[in-house]
Amino acid sequence: MSTGSTPTTKIEETFAEAFSMRFARLIVTAIDSYWLDAAVREFCGYGSSVIQCDAETGLEHYLDPANTPDGRLGAALLIFGFDDEKLTKSVQNRTGQCLMTCPTTAVFNGLVETESKSPLGDNLKYFGDGFQKSKQVGDRRFWRIPVMDGEFLVEDKIGIGAGIGGGNFLVQSRDQASGLAAVRRSTAAIADSPGVITPFPGGVVRSGSKVGSKYEGLVASTSDPYCPSLRGRVESALHPQANCVYEIVIDGDGYESIAAAMACGIEAAISSDVVAISAGNYGGKLGKHHFHLKEIMDNRSD
Repeated sequence: MSTGSTPTTKIEETFAEAFSMRFARLIVTAIDSYWLDAAVREFCGYGSSVIQCDAETGLEHYLDPANTPDGRLGAALLIFGFDDEKLTKSVQNRTGQCLMTCPTTAVFNGLVETESKSPLGDNLKYFGDGFQKSKQVGDRRFWRIPVMDGEFLVEDKIGIGAGIGGGNFLVQSRDQASGLAAVRRSTAAIADSPGVITPFPGGVVRSGSKVGSKYEGLVASTSDPYCPSLRGRVESALHPQANCVYEIVIDGDGYESIAAAMACGIEAAISSDVVAISAGNYGGKLGKHHFHLKEIMDNRSD
């Protein structure tokens, strides 16, 4: 199948296989963009894949002062994990080590309506060594923890919601330069999509994986069907003209958010040098959420 004004890009008849996750949403604010960016970078570090990382993290979008609880510049961060207990620990650790340490920041719960709540400031308050103070605003409680530039304001509890991790598509290009250009267009388009993050470096994965390994104890290993250097040695899934593949992985707050982001990203990637768009399909072994590329793109054009 081809789509758009460039019929040379083949949209393959396959689906991306994703899995259920739990997620939190933090609103982080700071005095200016310099310190806000510093907080975002630090919090989201080492947050690409739960295969090894404690959580998958990323910037959802920046917020104008009119849309933040304290009227300052802000950022909405999404954090994904497999269960509430591990996710709660990850959010607490990252907030304490990466946000409380960053000058001028404050942290608020971004999932106010969820029934499931987990402690955040309720545990971090002990850093105040007895000098911390609580503040009640309506039905929300905050903690004011004394620090060396004033106070660190953090919400008592955060909401935990049901999300999806692992929505994805594979960009197969004629060469590395055209592949890099394509995925940069894709991630720029996806950045405008609400409710999603692309947790890998620059939103892109070069070391795509398959389930399992020849080595005992490894749950994942290199996706050899998509490695150009292994063409002729393994059963290749590469387009005949592809010499470079990049994967874009998308986590989101629900199926519709991820599907919309995938469609934007795929549409942006299409060019004469992108020969095919595929997806990570594991025969139903990885997850129950299936994003069929043809269906996503057909719905996009309706």
